[in-house]
Amino acid sequence: MSETPNAVEAEPTKKSKKKLIMIVAAVLLLGGGGGAAYFMFGSSSKPTVKPKPVPGAVLPLDAITVNLAGGHYLKIHLALQTTADAGDKVDGSQALDLTVAEFSNHNMAEYASADARSRAKAELLKSVEKAYDDKIMDIYFTEFVMQ
Repeated sequence: MSETPNAVEAEPTKKSKKKLIMIVAAVLLLGGGGGAAYFMFGSSSKPTVKPKPVPGAVLPLDAITVNLAGGHYLKIHLALQTTADAGDKVDGSQALDLTVAEFSNHNMAEYASADARSRAKAELLKSVEKAYDDKIMDIYFTEFVMQ
């Protein structure tokens, strides 16, 4: 008789383990299938790429002199590359104002290297693009003299 209770107890343990394994397998299958469906069908919307603007006229601006720290000066002459959508009526006054704000009161040593000037130009371009509602696509330094 001692063998009978052990046999009865062993059978429910096997069934509960099988049941647990089947439940875990079903959850994993459903989760994997749901994840696969999401990646295949749910994320089909691709980010829209902004088309590259068509270049328009290049608008040369008057040279300006900016005060640098330590009694130094920067004479800068720039030109704005407009987009074709900008037309002929782009006023460069705002770009000159942003140039003064970007370069004034900095040390002359900050702009001594070509990399530093490139970084400053990129920052100025961001400001100008924002101010002109993306009607300016590039800035050219035609003169950059520090004293």
